[in-house]
Amino acid sequence: MLLKGKWNGHVYRLERPLGAGSNGQVWLASRGGAPCALKLGLDAADLQGETNVLASLERGSRDRPSFLLDADDARLGGRDVPFYAMRYVPGMPVRKFVRRCGSGAFKAAGGHLLDRLAELHEAGWVFGDLKCDNVLVAPGGQVTLVDYGGATRIGRSVRQFTEIYDRGYWRAGNRTADPAYDWFAAAVLWIHALDGERLLRLTRSLPPQHRHPRELMRLVRSHPTLKSMEIWMRMALEGRFGSTREASRRWRECAAGLGGGVPDGIPGWMAGMAGATLALAAVAAVLWFSR
Repeated sequence: MLLKGKWNGHVYRLERPLGAGSNGQVWLASRGGAPCALKLGLDAADLQGETNVLASLERGSRDRPSFLLDADDARLGGRDVPFYAMRYVPGMPVRKFVRRCGSGAFKAAGGHLLDRLAELHEAGWVFGDLKCDNVLVAPGGQVTLVDYGGATRIGRSVRQFTEIYDRGYWRAGNRTADPAYDWFAAAVLWIHALDGERLLRLTRSLPPQHRHPRELMRLVRSHPTLKSMEIWMRMALEGRFGSTREASRRWRECAAGLGGGVPDGIPGWMAGMAGATLALAAVAAVLWFSR
């Protein structure tokens, strides 16, 4: 289907749907042969909020290609329908990516996802409705976020969410937009991608009063691939990172088998002191046996 902008006059060919939300549909489209992601909205005010998010990202990333390519209306079915077009990186839905590339490939994608979220958080926004349907992954692990309908200014109430990714659903915090809201959802996203059947069974069987992040951690510990990221998962579900850049760094440390955290209940300064004590003991032992 061809779509022509009413004001800017750009013509788009809609190729195939990428996803749908409560306020519109996202399509893979092309303009002049170049691919883009195009969102057709149901409400002009809602879509304007999303274009504001993309414009903020553009201001914060002047050394990168534009996020927002166009914003306009199109005449469809006898009425004006708002839309915007944004930069598109070819990819596949997260769960399909994991099935095709192997469960270990999610470690590369996880770092890229956190980088995308860090850009958003540094621009003053939280993604909000982070879920498998809203994340596309290229074979090399590069990530594209495809629907900004849930993006919310930090400090405000989250605009849109999906229950099983929502920390309020798991009684792990409120629905005020902060970076930790997205960290929690990112942890659930990878549980869903790698162990979706058990996650859905868990949500159906748990009464509301028994929902808690420890139930999610039981899934993590009993899954061989997720268990390798156990420290990161726990910190994300508990909101224990200082920033999303730190979350990204810790993810890569865990993915490389470097740990990236300290055991439960041990403050960081105490862990550091313990490490220093062991190092001094080792030096003393070497000096003693070399006498």
